[in-house]
Amino acid sequence: MIAIDVEEENKEIIRKYRQLLRRAKPILKEGDSKIIRKAFKTSMDAHQGMRRKSGEPYIFHPLAVAKICVDEIGLGTTSIVAALLHDVVEDTEWTTEDIERNFGKKIARIIDGLTKISGVFEHGSSQQAENFRKMLLTLSEDVRVILVKLADRLHNMRTLDSMPVNKQYKIASETIFLYAPLAHRLGLYSIKSEMEDLYLRYTENETYTGIIRKIASTKEVRNRFIKSFIRPLQKELNDHGLNYIIKGRPKSVYSIWNKMKKQNIPFDQVYDLFAIRIIIDTTPENEKAACWLVYSIVTDYYKPNPDRLRDWISTPKANGYESLHTTVMARNGQWVEVQIRTKRMDEIAEKGYAAHWKYKDNSHGASGLDQWINKVRDMLEQNDSSALEFVDNFRGNLFNEEVFIFTPKGDLKTLPHGATALDFAFDIHTEIGARCIGAKVNQKLVPINYELKNGDQVEILTSSKQKPNEGWLRFVVTSKAKAKIKDELKEDKKFIAEEGKEITLRKLKQLKIDASRETFDRLRAYFNTNTQFELFFKVGAGEIDFKDFKRFKDFKPSNTIKAHSNNKVSDAKSFEKEIVKVKESDVLLIGEDMDVIDYKLAKCCNPIPGDNVFGFVTVNEGIKIHRTTCPNAPELLANHGHRVVKAKWTSQHASSFLAGLKIIGTDRVGLINDVSSIISDELKVNMRSMSIDTDSGIFSGDIMLYVIDTVHLDLLINKLEKVEGVVKVSRFDYND
Repeated sequence: MIAIDVEEENKEIIRKYRQLLRRAKPILKEGDSKIIRKAFKTSMDAHQGMRRKSGEPYIFHPLAVAKICVDEIGLGTTSIVAALLHDVVEDTEWTTEDIERNFGKKIARIIDGLTKISGVFEHGSSQQAENFRKMLLTLSEDVRVILVKLADRLHNMRTLDSMPVNKQYKIASETIFLYAPLAHRLGLYSIKSEMEDLYLRYTENETYTGIIRKIASTKEVRNRFIKSFIRPLQKELNDHGLNYIIKGRPKSVYSIWNKMKKQNIPFDQVYDLFAIRIIIDTTPENEKAACWLVYSIVTDYYKPNPDRLRDWISTPKANGYESLHTTVMARNGQWVEVQIRTKRMDEIAEKGYAAHWKYKDNSHGASGLDQWINKVRDMLEQNDSSALEFVDNFRGNLFNEEVFIFTPKGDLKTLPHGATALDFAFDIHTEIGARCIGAKVNQKLVPINYELKNGDQVEILTSSKQKPNEGWLRFVVTSKAKAKIKDELKEDKKFIAEEGKEITLRKLKQLKIDASRETFDRLRAYFNTNTQFELFFKVGAGEIDFKDFKRFKDFKPSNTIKAHSNNKVSDAKSFEKEIVKVKESDVLLIGEDMDVIDYKLAKCCNPIPGDNVFGFVTVNEGIKIHRTTCPNAPELLANHGHRVVKAKWTSQHASSFLAGLKIIGTDRVGLINDVSSIISDELKVNMRSMSIDTDSGIFSGDIMLYVIDTVHLDLLINKLEKVEGVVKVSRFDYND
């Protein structure tokens, strides 16, 4: 056991506290340092003797969160106090009432929003989703609850090393699913990028370290290129008497990885590894003119790509982001992105929401951010959906692409990308949305599901006879439209569901089935419905009839897992006690004790031995094994982290697993024969199917084949890449 030097630790705590005060000094008003000291002392006393998983004193964490609030988000005293106290109610004897008595209502409200809900949740819900909803309800009163939470989450991600692997996957996935998009929406780009990079580090470490290594190895060449690129620009900017800074901003590891994955290209073919940023120090009234002057200087020297000009100065993004982006061709034929902005714009881009408020008093008021917060508040008022549905709706509103639409009078409205004429109608007024029958877009008649484009001028047409239907939910994208349509439909649905409930109870009685909670859980699983309400509605609507109930009675569940007294699985721990051992020859170890137990391979990502995997406890299909890179992993782990169990492959095994390979190359006579002979003859691999498509001398093929593990698959890929004419071979995910 490591000896702890208490005296040294206390010195380090005081050093960190003083450093926090020094960083906060410029923003402190009279009496602020006194309340910060009181919060620090309270947190110290409350967390006395507590340690983090890393072994360090717990107080290090609240101090670090407070420092992130100051340094990286630019928040003030209220947030510092909330950050220092954010875990006190959750982890110690202190209550929200104690906080309110000692620090006032405002701080107590923020701490309450940050405190996780404890207790039992109804089946089909998720503790993580419930906690997220609780925190967002506080956002409707005070945005700082989210900002402190983002600082807390960032520090947790920075110190994730000390957590067990399955916890790392859970926390990292929750971060990429909810918190990184939320940081982006609030304009906190550097926090968002760091969260994304850390997610990659903990879920795909090999890929992450590979990209880091390659970035480091190309750094010198990149720096030389940046110097030669900016040299002529500097001279011209100096001649115009501009006060400026130029810097090369490297692309984040996550965005490089994303590009490699989306475009299916290796690192060497990612050309935009960095952007040149020109930051001008100028007066507020001269900002626009100065940015366009710099644009004209840049494009005098380098040819711009006309399709790549982005003017977020005339119309800022909804999160307050302002900048002028252009992509130009360098002398060596390489495309380079150049970002032009002022010092004020740069601070808003880096510090997001807090900086936006700092500059709010001058005429720039980046109102897109205020509008978004107001939309969130509207959404929170419609608080009658399930927590999972709520989180899904909220998340849908985080992605920042948007379209700018004009009303017939020329007012500008901002809507999310993909919004329809019906979304626009609900944005104007609920009643207009509910009675909408179509629209005139740029004077032409269009249907309600018409997808709006930037610059469209829209006039809504209504009829008193119109009323919403289920189909509308398929093409609206805004939370407001979805919530209002659901409200209108809900009354009808309630009536049908009530009828359905009566019918269900009657049928169960006829079939002599006990109407217990266990029966309803099994009914939901059998009929694939998420809630009892949905089950009753389907019965009431006639989608489930007596014949279906009879089939349910005769249905015998799979016996791969011992029958449970209750088909509901509350958590992974209790589930692990109930699963049976399987034959010794199996190669996947599952659970805290790394046992050999029954499982199914998920069809969404088809894992094979050698893949990084995790187990997920399903309600009625036992444990399913997913790859950590599965497209569904972030959502599963973010919403149902308590159902995740450890899993890892131990050794090679004679079983075969289905994998998919995509092959791209230049066509020639005999190519397919060469490819299939390597697969079948040389490596003795069985193929299930092969489909090849050729067009103008280029071929692409999808091959489904059986392999033993990832080593076997990599060997096959290497062999195939050496075939003459083959340009690229890669594994792809498929749904079996």
